[in-house]
Order: sequence, then C-alpha cells, then structure tokens
Amino acid sequence: MKAFLLAAGQGTRLRPLTDNLPKCLVPICGVPMLKIWMDLCRSVGIDEVMVNLHSHAQSVRSWLGKNTDGDVRLVEEATLLGSAGTIMANRDWISADRYFWILYADVLTNVNLTQILAAHLERDPIATLGLYQVPDPSRCGVVSFDSSMVIQEFEEKPPNAKSNWAFSGIMIATPELLNYIPARYPVDLGFDVLPRLAGQMLAYPIYDYIVDIGTLANYQAAQNTWPGLTA
Repeated sequence: MKAFLLAAGQGTRLRPLTDNLPKCLVPICGVPMLKIWMDLCRSVGIDEVMVNLHSHAQSVRSWLGKNTDGDVRLVEEATLLGSAGTIMANRDWISADRYFWILYADVLTNVNLTQILAAHLERDPIATLGLYQVPDPSRCGVVSFDSSMVIQEFEEKPPNAKSNWAFSGIMIATPELLNYIPARYPVDLGFDVLPRLAGQMLAYPIYDYIVDIGTLANYQAAQNTWPGLTA
C-alpha cells in the first residue's frame, strides 16, 4: 500500500517551536511526530510512503535518512503546491493503484487504519474520509453525512457550520480523485476538491485518540494526554 504523508507545512502557529524545527518533527512525549506516523503506517501494511517537504526540508531528509528502513520517497516543493497539488504533481506514482492513503502529518492519532481500509473496500467509493467531532468546526473542513454514511456536503472553514463532524486529515482514495483536482497550483483538498465529491465519499467516524497539532495549546495538551500507539 502507498500513502502520501503531507508534511510540508510551515507550522507558523507552533512558533517558536518551529523556528528551527519542521512541524513534522516536533516531539510528542519525546517522539517526533514523523516517527509516530511511520510506525502507524507500518502497522497497517503501508510499505511505500511519499513525504512532501518545504520548510526545514534538509532537517527532514536528515532525520529520515537515519530513522527509516522502508520505501520512503521525498519530494521537495520549492513553492507549496497545496494538499491536492501534491497529489496531482505525483499522480503517476498512484495512478495504477486501486487505492492510496492521504495522511496529514500534523495530526496525532492512534486510529486503527485497518478498520478504515475495511470500510472503504466494502463499498469502494471514490474516497473514505476519517471524521471526528470538534468543539469549533468553523476552523475545520465540516462534513454532513446521511444514515448510510454517504457524505452529502463538505465545506471548508464555514462561518456557520451545519455539523461538528470535521475532516481528520486521514483519508483513503481511488485514482478517480485525480479527475476532480483543478489543473492549477496551489490547489487544496478542503477548498477545491472534496466539496466537489459530495455524494461520492463515505464517512468513517473516528472515536480513537486524535488531535490536530496545529497550535501551541493543542501541542502542549497532547504531552499530557497522548496514550501512544498501543492504546
């Protein structure tokens, strides 16, 4: 299995932590986020990972060179392409696969990816999105879904959210997703692609531990609440 691990973000909201450290390498209880993701990928049988780089790219290259033994491809973006832009720019890597993962490296979770994969394979939609409930949906990609778990609406950072179910940054998709990515850069999954797939995606509610390590408050809270991957 293959996975895009999106790690190119600048992490401006995590400063001063990210002044000299890439966001994907900030430690959670002493363990870099990137290692947590690599271990999680390995646990579900993801044996090919593509990591996109931008901020502090050389630090990420150096860390991966010393800490991974699997098939890891590094793609440096001199100019950020956007979450969907990274997928489109590297479409040849996954175009012949039945499905592939898209994972946001600034999400801390011990979710059971095997169960998400099973749900996706059972019904084979264009994409299956991991969702979780959030207290402030106006800062997220907000999802509405029906009783059969079909996503009826996706809206990125809505001023008046219709739901508190948010996109977790964890999804599995088929190459058909490529047909819905606009031909321009930068291009974003939340703003430009997922809203166009309403009715063709499945919702997978996540009740495992999951935190978006996008702010100092969330980062600091995670140091006291992270149960590890074996919880």
